[in-house]
Amino acid sequence: MTPLPPSARSARGLYLITPEEPDTARLLARVAEVLPQAAWLQYRQKGADDARRHVQAAALQALCAQAGVPLIVNDDVALAEAIGAAGVHLGEDDGDIAAARNRLGVHAIVGASCYDDGALAERAVAAGASYVAFGAFFPTTSKNTTRRATPALLAGAATLGVPRVAIGGITPDNMGPLVAAGADLVAVIGGVFEAADPVAAAIACRQRFEGR
Repeated sequence: MTPLPPSARSARGLYLITPEEPDTARLLARVAEVLPQAAWLQYRQKGADDARRHVQAAALQALCAQAGVPLIVNDDVALAEAIGAAGVHLGEDDGDIAAARNRLGVHAIVGASCYDDGALAERAVAAGASYVAFGAFFPTTSKNTTRRATPALLAGAATLGVPRVAIGGITPDNMGPLVAAGADLVAVIGGVFEAADPVAAAIACRQRFEGR
């Protein structure tokens, strides 16, 4: 097992994922107002071309560096390396975990989507993953998925020795049982960015980890 990088070893709290936002200035403004409540930020932008993604990711990296929040790039090891991001998140078909680890280095955060599959999580950790993400726990509009994870899966993954991330339709109102089951981080897009008051929603997510 790869030793956990310092930025992942004690991670806990809100793992924000960026919304689909083509306007870079608006994306930065939307992220900046909630970033103080986040433990990590993931840049995820499926609808942009490579040039726009590079511009947005680099701008977010500068914002995150100023805030002291690690930036993780979704699905793109080369982009993560190019902008000096803290790491990368890989889905089941998005590349080899060990190769990403070798390319980005021992201190990078390399995350893996493990859906509803504990065995997949075990293999990911053995390959060098810094954390494992399970979901979807609730219906979500960010992607099409038929897989449903359960809180018991989070509890059972405690023996893996890496942070456990819950994802999929999570809001401040429904995340309590996931935190109680052992989620170290909750990954949220719409539950914050589509809320009537994104700042209040981000604060509420953070406070769930404080027992409030």
